[in-house]
Amino acid sequence: MEFDYFWIALGIAAAGYFIGNGLKNFNNPDATDGLSEFFSDDDEHELIKENEVHYFMGISKEDAKSLIQEYPDIPHITVNNKIYYPKAKLRQWLSDLGA
Repeated sequence: MEFDYFWIALGIAAAGYFIGNGLKNFNNPDATDGLSEFFSDDDEHELIKENEVHYFMGISKEDAKSLIQEYPDIPHITVNNKIYYPKAKLRQWLSDLGA
């Protein structure tokens, strides 16, 4: 019987810890939990293929092709005659374009 109380007490203590830890930043939605930094996307080095860039921009394929032709200074790299767009630089370029 004492063995059962031990596991119940341990479970209540663990639940209290996790609930308390979750309530620390209840009114601060911008706070990180520590794990988000570990699992965050590393956009700085991620590349987008030319045929997938319209997904990232949120526009149609035809509009993406027109935009790329109209703005040849869009940040890109060429590898084996294939064009790739660095995700972070493309995001920055788009925000600068809209400003």
